[in-house]
Amino acid sequence: MIREQRTAEETIAAQIPAARNRERQARLDGERAASAYYDAPTGRVIMELTNGYIFGFPTDAIPALAAASAEELAAVELGPGGGGLHWESLEVDLSVPGLLLSALGRSAKLSELARLAGQVSSPAKAEAARANGARGGRPRKVSEGG
Repeated sequence: MIREQRTAEETIAAQIPAARNRERQARLDGERAASAYYDAPTGRVIMELTNGYIFGFPTDAIPALAAASAEELAAVELGPGGGGLHWESLEVDLSVPGLLLSALGRSAKLSELARLAGQVSSPAKAEAARANGARGGRPRKVSEGG
């Protein structure tokens, strides 16, 4: 029993560095909020993302916020790590990635944002392309019957 417990603790401990790396990357990618406030004149919640971009959304577009008072909306707080927005008195939590995707009218994974923005280049992709080119590149398509 004690050995099983130790093994579970060791497994969790081994997963921590990867989780920290994922969180660090999410912050770099702007999937976290650095700050948020309610702008009463425009009726929007404004977030500054961790990558420096600013994103605002109309509160009436979110059913859970549509009937809230300006005072209630002004009580917006960042969730742990900036991954979400929280309104204690309204018992509402919204994820930052979910808000970004809903603004695009898409219900998909955040990785689709990269596809929507165009091709993403990285040192690993460049190296893979060079290696593929050294082997003759992408195989040619062969048409049926020809």
